[in-house]
Amino acid sequence: MERIFKRKLYDKLLAWKQESQGKTALLVEGARRVGKSTIVEEFAKHEYASYILIDFNKAAKKIKDLFEDLDNLDYIFLTLQANYGVSLEPRKSVIIFDEVQKCPLARQAIKYLVADGRYDYIETGSLISIKKNTQGITIPSEEDRITMYPMDYEEFCWAMGDTATMPLLRTFYDKRLPLGAAFRTKMREFRLYMIIGGMPQAVNTYLDTKNLQKVDAIKRNILKLYEDDFLKIDATGRLSKLFMSVPGQLARSASRFVPYNAIGSVEEDKLLELIKALEDSKTVNMVYHCDDPSVGMSLTKDDSRYKIFTADTGLFVTLAFWDKDFTENILYEKLLSDKLDVNLGYVYENMAAQMLATAGNNLFYYTFPKDQKHNYEIDFLLSRGSKVCPIEVKSSSHSSHASLDAFCNKFSARIGERILLYTKDVSHDGQTRLIPILMAAFI
Repeated sequence: MERIFKRKLYDKLLAWKQESQGKTALLVEGARRVGKSTIVEEFAKHEYASYILIDFNKAAKKIKDLFEDLDNLDYIFLTLQANYGVSLEPRKSVIIFDEVQKCPLARQAIKYLVADGRYDYIETGSLISIKKNTQGITIPSEEDRITMYPMDYEEFCWAMGDTATMPLLRTFYDKRLPLGAAFRTKMREFRLYMIIGGMPQAVNTYLDTKNLQKVDAIKRNILKLYEDDFLKIDATGRLSKLFMSVPGQLARSASRFVPYNAIGSVEEDKLLELIKALEDSKTVNMVYHCDDPSVGMSLTKDDSRYKIFTADTGLFVTLAFWDKDFTENILYEKLLSDKLDVNLGYVYENMAAQMLATAGNNLFYYTFPKDQKHNYEIDFLLSRGSKVCPIEVKSSSHSSHASLDAFCNKFSARIGERILLYTKDVSHDGQTRLIPILMAAFI
C-alpha cells in the first residue's frame, strides 16, 4: 500500500506560497527518492484549485520544445492545458516542473513565467547544479530554493503512528532530565529508525511487511539508482566509487576522507569537480575542516579537508555491507539488540551528521595535535549566537571526552555549550552535557 507521509516540508511550501504571492518560483531539491514529487503534488492538490505536473523524465518532446520559444505564453499555457486535460485558473493554479534538471530550458523560462504572473511555479530536481544541467542557460533569480532531506526522526515517528515521542523528548531535553525507565524503549525505537532510514519507500515497505530483509532490498534498489545516476555524470565510475567508499572510509577513523583510496590518482581539478558533483547530488552530507573554530567558520573552511557521510543512515547501513547478502548482515542484529561493536560505531557518527544537517546546521569539524603521533578531534562544530558548540560522538556508553576538554581549554572564550552525544540517558559531567543521540536534533 502506497502511503502519503506527513512531511515538514509541507509547512515550508505553505509559507512560500503565502509570502511569495507569485513573485518567485520555488525549487525543491534533494536526492532521488526522498519524496519531493509526492509532497509537492500533495501540496498542489490541497492548496490550489488545479495543477499541472510535468514530469520531465517522461514528458514528450513536444512538451519540452514549448520552452524553446517564449514569445507566446498564451500558446504555451493552452497547449499544456490541452495535453494534460486540466483547466488553469489565474492566481489559483500551479504548474509543477518535476525533475526540472532534465529540461534546462524550462528552468530558464521561470524568469518570464513568474513575470507573467498568472500561475505559481514549483520545480523539483536532483543534481540540479551539475554542469551539464546548467550549461548555456541563465539561472533565474526569481527562484527560491529549499532542500528536502530523508524523513527525520520525528517524521519517522509520525509514519509509525507515534505523535507523542518527539514532544516528550523535547521536554526532557529542555529540562535536562533523564528519561529513566522509558529510555531503553525509546532507544530501541530509535535504533529501528537507524536501520530502516528515512527514505519513504523503505519506510512504506516496513509498514507493509515488518520484514527488514524486504526493506534492505528496497534500499539496495535506491543505491543502485544512485549508482546509475553517478555513471551518467561520470562514465569512468569514479564518482560512484567515491560514494560507495563512504562507510569504509569512516571505518578507518581517519581525520579526513581520502579520495585517492577509492579512485586512485586523479588531477586536482577533476577531483574537485567530482566532489562538487557528489555534494550536489544531496546523497551525502559534507563536513569540512574549520581551521579557526569561531562563529564565522565558513570563512576558514578548508575545501581540501573533509569528511563525507551518507544523507540517510538507513542507506549507510546497507551500503556498509553492500557485498554481503542480507542474512550475513550482522549490523542489523547488532543494532537492534544494542550490541554494536566499537569498530562499527561510525554508524552513530553518520546518524549524528544526518540529524544535525537535517535540522539546518552547516557542519564543520576540527583537529589539533595531541602529541607527535596523535590528534584530538572534535566531530562537529556548530555556531550558536556568538559562541561555538563543540560536539563529540561516542558509539557506546563511555562518557569520556578528552578531545572536548582539550578543545574547551584551548578556546575557552569561544565556547558555548559543550556536548557529548552517546547511547545512554541524559546526564552531565562537569560542564559537559551528556545527551542520548536520539535528541541530537534539539541541539
